[in-house]
Amino acid sequence: MRGNDVRVLIVGGGIAGLATVAALREWGATVDVAERAPGPTDSGTGIYLTGNATRMLDVLGLREPIADVAVEITRQRSANQRGRRLFDIDVTALWQGVGPCVSLPRAQLHRALLAGVGDAPIRWGHHPIALSQEGARVAVEFSDGSTGRYDLVIGADGVNSTVRRLAFDGQAARNLGQYAYRWVAPRIDDEPFWSVQLGRGRQFLTIPISAEQTYCYYNDGPVADRPGWRDDVAASFTEPATIMLKALDHDDSTLHAGPNQEVVLDSWSRGPVLLIGDAAHATSPNMAQGAAMALEDAVVLASSLTAADSVAEALRGYEARRRPRTNWVLSQTHRRDKATGLPPALRDLVMRRLGEQMFRSNYGPLFTQP
Repeated sequence: MRGNDVRVLIVGGGIAGLATVAALREWGATVDVAERAPGPTDSGTGIYLTGNATRMLDVLGLREPIADVAVEITRQRSANQRGRRLFDIDVTALWQGVGPCVSLPRAQLHRALLAGVGDAPIRWGHHPIALSQEGARVAVEFSDGSTGRYDLVIGADGVNSTVRRLAFDGQAARNLGQYAYRWVAPRIDDEPFWSVQLGRGRQFLTIPISAEQTYCYYNDGPVADRPGWRDDVAASFTEPATIMLKALDHDDSTLHAGPNQEVVLDSWSRGPVLLIGDAAHATSPNMAQGAAMALEDAVVLASSLTAADSVAEALRGYEARRRPRTNWVLSQTHRRDKATGLPPALRDLVMRRLGEQMFRSNYGPLFTQP
C-alpha cells in the first residue's frame, strides 16, 4: 500500500515520534506532528544507545550526525557498592555486526533527529484533547480549538501518553517501586566505559556522554524525592559517587527525578489509533532499550504499512511482529530487577560466576533484525 491520500497524525515529537516521521517519509502520506512542548529544548541528561538502536539509526539515515556528537562505549563494568568487580563486558565484541553502542546528551540526540526530519510540520505547544472514531478515520480536537480528521493516529507521546489516556480507557503506567535521579557531572577520566555499582535493589551508574560530561543515574526505593538521598549515595557507594554528587552542589539544574514506570497493554491499537514506543511498552531502564524499541517500532511500522493492503491490516501485522521482541525486553527487565534485589552476598556470587553469561543471554534475541 502507498501512503498517497493517507493522513497521519503523530502525537509526540520525541525519539519515537521523530523516528516515525523519518521512517514514513518515503511512504507518501501527509504527516502532521503535534508536540505538547512549546519548542525544542536543551534540557535533559544523557542517553545510552545499544547496538540495535544504532542499527535502526543507520536504517533511517540518521546514524552519521549522531555519531559525530556521541561517545562510543567499548566496555561495561559491573561492581558491588564497595567497588569490587563482579564482571566486565566487551560491548564492542558483543554487538559486533549489529552496531556500536554510543552515549550522548539527550538534547543532542533530539537535535540530530529534528535535523534529520528536515521541514516536517511540527506543531509545537499543541496536543489532542479528544479523539473519536468516525468509520475508518479519527476525528481529533486539539488544545487550541482546531480539529482534524486522520486515517491513522500514532501515539508516540511517552510513558504518560495523552493518546493512551484518551483512546485506551485511561490505562495508566504502573510504578515499579523505584525512584530514579539523573544528572550530568564533569567527566573525570578518558575511558569510554559504562560503569555501575550495585547496592541491594539500588544502582549507581555513570556513562561518559561527551569529552566534558558524565551522565549519572541512581535509583532509590519507592519514596519520591526522599530527603537525604544524596548523603545515602555518598555513604553507600565508592568513588566516583561523591565526586559526581558535588556537581549538584554547584548546579542542580540538570537534576531530573521521577519514578521508573512500565506500560503493559493487551493491545496497542484501537481502530486506526496506535501506540508506539514508551506509550505502548515502557519498561524499567535496566536494559537501556527504551530508545532502541522506539526506533525499531518506527522502522517496523513503516515496513508494515508498505506491505499491507490497508491501515487496519498493517496495524495487525505490526503488532504481531513487534510483540515477541518487546515482551522479551519486559521479561528481561523483570529478571534483572529481581537479581539486583537479592541479598548482596548471594548476588555478588551469582554475578561473578554467571554475570557475563546472563548479560549475553539478556540481549541475544536483539542481535537479530526486528
